[in-house]
Amino acid sequence: MKRTLGVCYYPEHWPQEDWAQDAARMAAAGITWVRIGEFAWSRLEPQAGAFDFGWLDLAIETLAQAGLKIVLGTPSATPPRWMLDRFPDMLALDAAGQPRKFGSRRHYCHSHAGYRQAAAQMATVLGKRYGRDPRIAAWQIDNEYGCHDTVLSYSDAARHAFRDWLAQHYQSVGALNRAWGNVFWSMEYDSFDQIDLPNLTVTQANPAHEMAFRRFASDQVVGWNAAQVGALRPLTDAPLIHNYMGRVLEFDHFAVARDLDIASWDSYPIGFLSDRLEGDAAHKARYLQQGDPDMQAFHHDLYRAMNKGRWWVMEQQPGPVNWAPYNPAPLPGMVRLWSWEAFAHGAEVVSYFRWRQAPFAQEQMHAGLMRPDDQPAAGLAEATAVAEELRQMPDVAHVQAPVALVFDYASDWAWKVLPQGADFDYFRLVFDAYKALRRQGLSVDILPPDATGDDLVGYKAVFAPGLATLSAPLLAALATTQIPCLIGPRSNLMTSELSTALPLGPNLPDLDIAVARVESLPPATMRPVAGGGAVLHWVETLEGSAPAVITGEAGAKLLVTNGTLHYLAGWPDTALWDRLVDLICANIARSRLPDGLRLRDTATHRFAFNYAPEAQDWNGQTIPAAGVAWWPLSADSRTG
Repeated sequence: MKRTLGVCYYPEHWPQEDWAQDAARMAAAGITWVRIGEFAWSRLEPQAGAFDFGWLDLAIETLAQAGLKIVLGTPSATPPRWMLDRFPDMLALDAAGQPRKFGSRRHYCHSHAGYRQAAAQMATVLGKRYGRDPRIAAWQIDNEYGCHDTVLSYSDAARHAFRDWLAQHYQSVGALNRAWGNVFWSMEYDSFDQIDLPNLTVTQANPAHEMAFRRFASDQVVGWNAAQVGALRPLTDAPLIHNYMGRVLEFDHFAVARDLDIASWDSYPIGFLSDRLEGDAAHKARYLQQGDPDMQAFHHDLYRAMNKGRWWVMEQQPGPVNWAPYNPAPLPGMVRLWSWEAFAHGAEVVSYFRWRQAPFAQEQMHAGLMRPDDQPAAGLAEATAVAEELRQMPDVAHVQAPVALVFDYASDWAWKVLPQGADFDYFRLVFDAYKALRRQGLSVDILPPDATGDDLVGYKAVFAPGLATLSAPLLAALATTQIPCLIGPRSNLMTSELSTALPLGPNLPDLDIAVARVESLPPATMRPVAGGGAVLHWVETLEGSAPAVITGEAGAKLLVTNGTLHYLAGWPDTALWDRLVDLICANIARSRLPDGLRLRDTATHRFAFNYAPEAQDWNGQTIPAAGVAWWPLSADSRTG
């Protein structure tokens, strides 16, 4: 499939006489796709039941005449003001019981049946009008589930839906009491109608209660998405897409993806570095105008795992954003680098947000490819250069990576409910493993938590840190695989109800080991490891006969093995992660990379991306700051 560029456009923001010129300039820049409509409900249905499609018909015709393919969004992320009059109780409530009011976006609760039906009905109306229109080449469902902390809602609608969910899940309140351990603190219930949402309790709510609520909330997002998919499927053959976010973990993206055709995500590297990534001041200063060298790649690999490898970047940052604490401009060359990195990881489309910067409302400080005065912004030239390079280069084809990394949304929920340490964070742990692999030039594929033995075929190493409860398919795969696998720390120690696993975990096949004690460590505390490196944040005391490969300085077992399966009993620092990659990936050719340089292999080429603010020498070539390089790749020269 040919890789192409796109852009997000809001015709309702601009005079109709400007649309044709905008479309022509998009096409001249090498743009193929344009996304429209995802926030336009108030213009599509100004009053309940009174639709106005004239402007949208004209916009579609204008864009299509310029040769652009259209992604049409369902506008359910921005219900108009009259919808709140119709459903006054549709607003989500935060954990403090405060409503998430009108005046912004995503002001709805996924559990509200009335608004869910109204959103599906709008999808039906759009599908009947445009579903067979060949100019509509794809559909986007809603926009950025989970953005602005909008998955966990404590509304009345959520309370009633949660009770129904519990009744279906547990069948009897006695079974729920036993599963949750409600004998503790006299928390036993006599009926499902007595069960409230797990907020505003005197101290921590029952962990099983909280975990059930998080599973329920994720299922509500899945059901919300499925309602609109169900409305559109009979009316169109065009693919259905949703645009996920970076490090938004409150719902199971794998579950949502099962109803969709293509996964996409919204990539804002500089905003994410400032807003949602740990890192010391030196690291954040070094990558201030580039973003973290691994954050974008991680999400590329994550979303490629969703829909049989079909994925896009629906929104790519082209300049300063407006929503992070600080918003510097990208280093010259970074828009090109981010675009090519996505294509090297298998993206079909990279779409920039947005065509023109709006001079009004909440995002007026958020850059686009054009300035608000209709002059080209800095990112336009780089996007145009990428389009020309795409025309000149053979298509970029994905190939299986040598290393697999297992990712599990439910483990993030588990460790947020029971952190046992202020800075224990599942994403951070998995991301540390990912970064360690990438520092050695390795390409990585991400697998879901229910990966089977068939899913592991072809990989030379598997990493699965922090899985609260290992799935039955993955445990069966670990029992038979001959691939070196790293499990832990804090893995398979809990039941799905967040009770301690008995016998004590991790209960891994043919590995005689038990976690007898766990400790969380404050940030300044590090425990040295024999041979180099240290553990931080988290450490476990192991019992059992499994032989140690790595020990603490006092001789305590830290990494044990049965030859293939390895269990890690602490959170490694950077040096220890590097040792672990050397050990687990000993049979894979790899290279220690200069700081900020990253590699990615496709079926035919090796790409190098220089996130560093200075030039780097690699493979006989000097790669400038924010530079991209690629070489033809033979199968016997592949390292990652």
